[in-house]
Amino acid sequence: MRLIIGLALVTTLSGCDSSLTVREVCEQTPAMCNDLNTDSHCRHERAEVIISRFHEYEKPTLERKYQLLKDFERYSQCVNLASKIEHIKLKEKTASRYKGYHTAQKEINRLLYETRGSNHPGLLYFHWSRNNDNSALQKLLSMQEDTKVKNSRDAQFYLASYYMKVDTQKTLDHLYRSLELNGADQQPHPEVLTSLVNIFYQQEQYNLAYTFAVVAKQAGVENIDFAPLRVRALDDGHDLERLDTLAQTTYEQIMSGQFRSPRS
Repeated sequence: MRLIIGLALVTTLSGCDSSLTVREVCEQTPAMCNDLNTDSHCRHERAEVIISRFHEYEKPTLERKYQLLKDFERYSQCVNLASKIEHIKLKEKTASRYKGYHTAQKEINRLLYETRGSNHPGLLYFHWSRNNDNSALQKLLSMQEDTKVKNSRDAQFYLASYYMKVDTQKTLDHLYRSLELNGADQQPHPEVLTSLVNIFYQQEQYNLAYTFAVVAKQAGVENIDFAPLRVRALDDGHDLERLDTLAQTTYEQIMSGQFRSPRS
């Protein structure tokens, strides 16, 4: 039986210069804002894109292109969903969201085109996962022992996503390593937590599945079906209050940058 978990990603405004505001960017360079949606939907994702756009324009390094690519992907997913919400009297809002979605797709394609052949781990993952570029995958796999991969929470999650279908133990190692690399007050990747829940559920380690489901909920993941987790954990004789305490401790360790893999 496979446990299916829906995700609601929690995002925060990202940008290299925390003093830079969206209003300032839009006033200085209106073109970075005018082709995005103009209503209140996807406000946080839109803000992230605008700040990242400015930084990528200011200094188009591979790292900044990677950050902008991630931000446009999140924005694209959000605004595409929002575009399906019809306004009977406000059709221009729907049109605005479509415009934002098409801008995101155009910019994603631009960034992927401009970063072909890059050795940046995150960009290699995107070229493999989005363009089925197996040469990019092989490059990423060959870099597993590189410091910039071993010490990148994103890269560790990307490796886990590859090993998911071929090696569960390596998957767990990379998922845990991603959590170890989570910085203080930095939200962990929701997919890391939900992947752990699914793996442990499939392995019938229901105490761990329940624990990480509680951690995921505290991290902002919604639509977790706790009913089967509770039933299975109780049937195995586990104390849910003790698991709740363990989950709280685990979450606090992750959010303080103090989490350590139980497999190490």
